[in-house]
Amino acid sequence: MNAEFFEAVEDIEAEKGIPRQYMYDKIKQAMLTAFRRDNPECEDNVEILLDEEKKRIEMKVNKVVVDEVEDPSHEINLEAAKKVSKRAKIGNVIGVPVETKQFGRIAAQSAKNVIIQGIREAERSMVYEEFTSKEHEILTGVVSHIEPRNGSVSIRISSNSEFTEAMLSANERIKTEALKEGDRIKVYVVEVRNSTRGPQVLISRTHPGLVKRLFELEVPEIYDGTVEIKSIAREAGSRTKMAVWSEDPDVDPIGACVGPKGGRVASIVNELGGEKIDIINYSENPEEYVAAALSPSEVVSVTMFEDGKSCRAIVPDSQLSLAIGKEGQNARLAAKLTGFKIDIKPQSEADAEDAEAETEE
Repeated sequence: MNAEFFEAVEDIEAEKGIPRQYMYDKIKQAMLTAFRRDNPECEDNVEILLDEEKKRIEMKVNKVVVDEVEDPSHEINLEAAKKVSKRAKIGNVIGVPVETKQFGRIAAQSAKNVIIQGIREAERSMVYEEFTSKEHEILTGVVSHIEPRNGSVSIRISSNSEFTEAMLSANERIKTEALKEGDRIKVYVVEVRNSTRGPQVLISRTHPGLVKRLFELEVPEIYDGTVEIKSIAREAGSRTKMAVWSEDPDVDPIGACVGPKGGRVASIVNELGGEKIDIINYSENPEEYVAAALSPSEVVSVTMFEDGKSCRAIVPDSQLSLAIGKEGQNARLAAKLTGFKIDIKPQSEADAEDAEAETEE
């Protein structure tokens, strides 16, 4: 049985990656728990030895050899001690072997529970550590279940050899995306929490970080730092605006992201279910940055207000609806991308206001 025990621990280490020393510690704890349940008077004088080489497990109660025993849990008389060790003398401390088969049924069950709990804790710890290292990264998962009532999706995600189930809530799904069980999809790891029920991996398909990581995977210039993503504004499933910049004047950051014949951006658009992506040049000049952010609309001029947080953009009359966008989306994303509140006015209205101001003067 002892040999089988050590083989079982080796199998657990190989299959689950749980270090054998961790298991040995838990097993010692389990054996002590079981013994003390039936022998509460024995506290600190119990010793357990696990010998891998000899495939042997021993439990001993250390007792002092005395003439007359007053405390049986800590003392042993010389005659009994001689049966354990022929060299025993008065005053010696000897280890009295304990037969584990003497454990009661309840004590044995307690030991089993400690071992099982130890394995669960180790597995949870390993999963937590593995997925914590993947926060703000992309992982590929397989749709395992779709909840018809609220639209949340259970996804089995993996990282190296670790697997876990993560819940993609309805709020984190791309609304225009139709998923079915068995689909393989990429998800963005927002956060990993350690709860009483085990690690909880919070994932998203709507987070702007998903777009950023997809471009890092697709565009070598972003991955190596030649091109930098300065800001992203996203309305998942519909449109994303992304500002890019390069310190190298010989590198076109927009061209690098679009790729030859638009191949790079096209693959990301496909991954996001057809979501449109506007890529613009970032500028430290606020007027230039806002004008670029309002693309595809042309912009006549941008005037920053004194508060430093808002501005006015003048666009050709024919471009007003394009600048604002359907249901205000283009203007909304431009404001989110740049961080400025943008007041968009058609050129005719701006000219009329200027003329009126001149008349008043």
